[in-house]
Amino acid sequence: MKGEKKIIITIDGWSSCGKSTLAKQLAKELNYVYIDSGAMYRAITLFFLRNHIDWTKPKQVDDALQNIVLQFMYNEKSKQSEMHLNDENVEYVIRDLVVAEKVSDVAAIKDVRTFAVDQQRKMGNHKGIVMDGRDIGTVVFPKAELKIFMTADKAIRIGRRFKELYEKNPNVTIEEVRDNLEMRDYIDSHREVSPLRQAEDAVVLDNSNLTEKQQFDLALKWAREKLEKKA
Repeated sequence: MKGEKKIIITIDGWSSCGKSTLAKQLAKELNYVYIDSGAMYRAITLFFLRNHIDWTKPKQVDDALQNIVLQFMYNEKSKQSEMHLNDENVEYVIRDLVVAEKVSDVAAIKDVRTFAVDQQRKMGNHKGIVMDGRDIGTVVFPKAELKIFMTADKAIRIGRRFKELYEKNPNVTIEEVRDNLEMRDYIDSHREVSPLRQAEDAVVLDNSNLTEKQQFDLALKWAREKLEKKA
């Protein structure tokens, strides 16, 4: 609708809490743009790997970032926004294990995060977006109208992650999943640049005992309330 007020919704939280699932659902329901911040860091990592960038050397990192253009383009076939790196659709390439193994290292680099945050803020100029990540409500959009911080009991998160990975690899063990999740939690909350933390004005969504529909209904209610205040 012309003149309709729009807001920015940020969803931060621990790994394996379903942040992306909720963000996509809200974006679809509200007809907003879903921005996958993780895909942006994966695309940067892909560029570094393809061009043999040594990301321990600041000069190489800075030079490489000058040659990266990131865009989310809507795909009519998949019915979702997909990551484009320098006009190439890399949505599926960036999910490769080789990229996944290196993305945490690349995402921890200060210049990389500064670059990504600048790109993300430009995407939010016109509002009407939903973005999930680790520092979206605290660093990227500290003035977002609705900030959601997702959490769940660790044992439940481990179980969810194990089920997801087991379907792809029956050889994975619960111990491996637990170790990986605990390591990710530690890195996310202790990294020097933009560590994971709950924004003071964020609403907490603990979905330990909620169904996917229940958490969506709750988040949508919060969004509707914010939109009513903007009207």
